[in-house]
Amino acid sequence: MTTPTAPPAPVTDVPAVIEETAQLVVDHYVFPDVADRLAARLRARLAKGAYDTDDPAELGARVTADLQSENGDRHLRLKFHPERLGEGEGPVDLAELRRSFAASLGGVPRVQLLDGGAAVLELGPLLFQLDWSAEPLSAAFTLATRASTLILDLRGTVGGDPDTVAFACSYLLDERTHLNTQYWRAGDRYEQFWTLPHVPGARFGGVKPVYVLTSCRTFSGGEELAYDLQHLGRAVVVGETTRGGAHPRDGWAVHPHLEATVPVGRSINPVTGTNWEGTGVHPDVPCPADTALDRALQLAADASTPQS
Repeated sequence: MTTPTAPPAPVTDVPAVIEETAQLVVDHYVFPDVADRLAARLRARLAKGAYDTDDPAELGARVTADLQSENGDRHLRLKFHPERLGEGEGPVDLAELRRSFAASLGGVPRVQLLDGGAAVLELGPLLFQLDWSAEPLSAAFTLATRASTLILDLRGTVGGDPDTVAFACSYLLDERTHLNTQYWRAGDRYEQFWTLPHVPGARFGGVKPVYVLTSCRTFSGGEELAYDLQHLGRAVVVGETTRGGAHPRDGWAVHPHLEATVPVGRSINPVTGTNWEGTGVHPDVPCPADTALDRALQLAADASTPQS
């Protein structure tokens, strides 16, 4: 018998939730000037009764709309979680992440060899933190080493860790390569991310063709993996323009079911000097997401056909 799920706890002190969220934005958001304006907006909207609800899902939606009203930052949210959260600074949804990790075979739900010698690696729903995901990713990439073509399916990849992105890229490049730089507001510092000089298992390498499949759902860490490989000229991106979230974030529980997610850094690609925030990753070969695999396979077949 399935145990009934208890309804989410109501928000009994909305002003306290709003004030804590506003202060977290002021203290941590990567753009301090925007943070001050957004905090003022939240406090003004509270005073006008805009947040008069005890429903945590509804409150999260209203506050998120206001947080994203100035620059559309999709990582800046008051995110509702049906399950109770942990306390303090994120990952506040650790139990939820562990369930997702197990259910997706460690973030690699599909490894398949197709007719013609192409291997499909589906990564998602997240590129989980590297201490969790190194083993399944290494196993998957090593298994695909002997394929003639690699297709990375990121159509359902909605987030990830920059260290894990660098780990995945390390299997697809022969030389040590600068992938990304993160600017962190805390400490006003920059951190570079490079491919690894050595990886567990075997590399697919930097010569054989790679195609990356994207959708309008692809987000954050999934976008970085596509963007890095695209602008290094290592992969052809096939599918839809992605959602456009390039700011790594931290999370804080401000209520048992509400997480304030605040971007604490921004990405700077060494090739473009910018990132995919607000614009998304634009595919090299645009097509509907549900046809992207067939399109990539056709591109691979055409590329391997000798020209007369």
